[in-house]
Amino acid sequence: MAHPTGRAARPEEAAPTAPPRAPRGPRLRRGATPWLFLAAPLLLLIVFTYAPVANMVAYSFTDWDGVSPELNYTGAGNYAELLTRPALFEVFFVSGYYLAASVFQIALALYFATVLSFNVRFRNFFKGVLFFPYLINGVAIGFVFLHFFQDGGTLDSVLRLLGVHTDRPWLGTPVSANVSLAGVSVWRYLGLNFVLFLGAIQSVPGELYEAAELDGANRRQQFRHIIAPGIRPVLSLSVILSVSGSLSAFEVPFIMTGGATGTETFVIQTVKLAFQFNKTGLASASAVVLLLIILAVTWVQRRLVPDDRVDLV
Repeated sequence: MAHPTGRAARPEEAAPTAPPRAPRGPRLRRGATPWLFLAAPLLLLIVFTYAPVANMVAYSFTDWDGVSPELNYTGAGNYAELLTRPALFEVFFVSGYYLAASVFQIALALYFATVLSFNVRFRNFFKGVLFFPYLINGVAIGFVFLHFFQDGGTLDSVLRLLGVHTDRPWLGTPVSANVSLAGVSVWRYLGLNFVLFLGAIQSVPGELYEAAELDGANRRQQFRHIIAPGIRPVLSLSVILSVSGSLSAFEVPFIMTGGATGTETFVIQTVKLAFQFNKTGLASASAVVLLLIILAVTWVQRRLVPDDRVDLV
């Protein structure tokens, strides 16, 4: 091949030489470095998450009582008992109260996040007030609201100051008790959804709001055409968390009522099967069923509302 200047091209000019490859030892060390950083988290994840889940699935096929070193394989007997005893699934109706409350909670959190994302006086104060309940331990919340709803307690005292006299036992009937407990869950988890929505709203480019204001769009139109499409992935996540939380409610109803007065949830029932009636095998099968139901609901929700990427700019 002739050189552009007319002279013959020398071999070193005809083809550039490839950079020398690093020695095999350093290359192996570079490839193993990420796995060294992941080793500890993966070990903890396997030991404290996947191994217990595998044991739970194994126990669900036995008649283990949780104490005896001997356990007998029963096949699908525990699952057959769950499916043939409607009383074990009637507790899912209680989850309906928490599911309805979660819808109200998401709407309320979205409203506050939208309002406080704009310039409002004392907005940092209101952000702290809304998020503070989520930082409190669930057991402490249960004891606080146990005194709040008791006869002659805080709620009755406040109502009397407002001129409302009632002798309603707030935790004495199934409907009022479940509504009260669901209200506590709204108060407790409102801050989590609020922070998720607020972060999603503030991640929307500010230029879009400025352009919308120049075009004469009001707050409602900005929410419909800018905020709502921009927070759709976070809204989908909140729905998944709310549904799974509604099915697995435990702390507040267990502390406040112990599952009495028709407030027993599926998780409380599972705990009683394991530790009160010593039916660890049946309780493990119940936990597996709950896990499968949550995974199925999540899969259906993801199919109905796919998490598509939203490009606003």
